[in-house]
Amino acid sequence: MSAIPKSKLTPEEYLEFERKSATKHEFFKGEIFAMSGAKRDHNKITTNLSGLVWQHLKGKDCESYSNDMRVFVPRTGLYTYPDLVVVGGEPRFQDEVFDTLLNPVLLIEVLSESTESYDRGRKFQHYRSIESLREYVLVAQDEARIEKYVRHGDGFWLLSEAVGLDAEIEFASIECRIPLAEVYDKIDFSEDPSDRD
Repeated sequence: MSAIPKSKLTPEEYLEFERKSATKHEFFKGEIFAMSGAKRDHNKITTNLSGLVWQHLKGKDCESYSNDMRVFVPRTGLYTYPDLVVVGGEPRFQDEVFDTLLNPVLLIEVLSESTESYDRGRKFQHYRSIESLREYVLVAQDEARIEKYVRHGDGFWLLSEAVGLDAEIEFASIECRIPLAEVYDKIDFSEDPSDRD
């Protein structure tokens, strides 16, 4: 992601700009950052996950959103777009436009070569400050591997992972168990890695 060369914006100016924009941008400390489009494998994995989570949540008091739901991190001021977001109970939004979520319980990012260090580092640091968040999940593209961070107590996050197409991952925050074979359906790990950004 690269900063758009503009003067510093207020959050209100960013939201006004973003709501008119044809492309998505993150916002932090007065700057907007263009988000690059996802490639084929990234989209397939995100779509698979989104469908599996949506199916699980049918009839439950939860909602899921993929790709286009903006999340605001109140303590740090970051506005961003996770690959998949789940909210438990009543969703809370920043304003009456209902496009900026405040209370996710589960955030999922599909890793790309260009964003992996950010998703693992600074972005997770922002996400950890969201009081409602219970789980943060990182999904690899180059192998069947999903890492899950679960909040325990005050500020303690426990890492676990599921590896291999025979494995399953459980999202405890929504009581959902998913086989990795379904997450990676139609993903050919022998294909050109350039399809995976």
